[in-house]
Amino acid sequence: MYRRDRNDTSPLRILERSIHGGLGAGNLGVVMARAGLGKTAFLIQLALDEATRDRGVLHLALGQTLEHMLGWYETLFEDLLQTILPDNPYEVRATVGRRRIIQALPERKLDPERLGRVIDLYGGSIAFRPAAILIDGFDWSEREAATHAAVKGFKAIAKELHAELWMSAQTHREVTSDHPQELTPPCAAFADLIDVALFLEPQGGHVSLRLLKDHDNETVTDTHLELDPVLLRLMDEKDHAAHRLPAHAYSLLSAGSSGAEAEFGAAAERWGIAERNFSYAGRKDLARAVAAVELSPAQLAEGAVSIAYAETHLGRKLSRTEELRRTLQLVWHEVVTAEQVFVVDAVQGGKPESERGGWAAELARRFCKPLGLFDQAGNRWLTWGDGALVETEAPRVTKPRFCGTGAASLTETGKAAIHKLFAESFGPRT
Repeated sequence: MYRRDRNDTSPLRILERSIHGGLGAGNLGVVMARAGLGKTAFLIQLALDEATRDRGVLHLALGQTLEHMLGWYETLFEDLLQTILPDNPYEVRATVGRRRIIQALPERKLDPERLGRVIDLYGGSIAFRPAAILIDGFDWSEREAATHAAVKGFKAIAKELHAELWMSAQTHREVTSDHPQELTPPCAAFADLIDVALFLEPQGGHVSLRLLKDHDNETVTDTHLELDPVLLRLMDEKDHAAHRLPAHAYSLLSAGSSGAEAEFGAAAERWGIAERNFSYAGRKDLARAVAAVELSPAQLAEGAVSIAYAETHLGRKLSRTEELRRTLQLVWHEVVTAEQVFVVDAVQGGKPESERGGWAAELARRFCKPLGLFDQAGNRWLTWGDGALVETEAPRVTKPRFCGTGAASLTETGKAAIHKLFAESFGPRT
């Protein structure tokens, strides 16, 4: 059933056997995970696996930029070349370029009509017919009836084209337990449409890929797949060391405020790292407007918190100004979308001094994000340990999406710490 050849470095090498040969044309596979755990990288691995075999792939990236996606494709493709060592890498690159189309859309909403228009566009202009359709970033949180109709429409298009359909879905810690055994929100309500469901779960130094649904089979096989936490390919059984990506594969998340955030941004620019600076309409304290992302009032409100709650966790009295409320909301967006958090601040009484730095550190603890906190006053790095800040070795940037924030009052010591962090993480500036 659905058998195809795969290269030995593809995660599908074992997964395909677990799901009786593959997904199958006209069927829907969903890869589920929390934010930042590799859904996009996994889909790109699938795309490369198809394209290197001269099969057409249409990748729709919702809520992402084309530049970001191209950077990821280039990074994973270069890693693939180093692994498979083809006789003619130029021919492989040409094949991938010819058989892969990326359509980046700024919004996360997609309906079958628009998908059909995209397919007709490329089918008519360059006679492109995909064997696999990847939809990354789809918003499953819309009304259940509307989502059901949209996904059903996507499947109908895939079936007509005799193509496989893969989609990503973001899970949330609040409703998804560790080691789920079956479909979990936001996909549980659409089990009748989903043929194969995969779940990515962090396990120490790797990501475990678990099979939650296998077509109509009552017994689901354990894949035993251990994937690289960044590249989402099979890890070398002899070497589970971390892999360093090129700088252009990383993104700095910030709010572009003066002090630490502006210095993080300047360093990102020097090392060729993409930036996203969260802001809002009418903001007056934006010191760095590079790649500013203006949040709507509704989006900004997603990070709302009561000042009393913040005071409890920061251990100090705060002002009740609208400016501070918005600052805390921006910090929420920085941290929640990052995979790793860096804060540069002065630490007194076991807490960062500034509201921005203190709230970022607290949110990193709350959302279990790796934290590197540089204490300007003590010239040392700290992180969370048993609910308190403890001294640690100088960290490195190891996650593609990282937050850089901290105090508005940046000392020369803090500035040097930021520069050293970038140099040791990404090497000398080119």
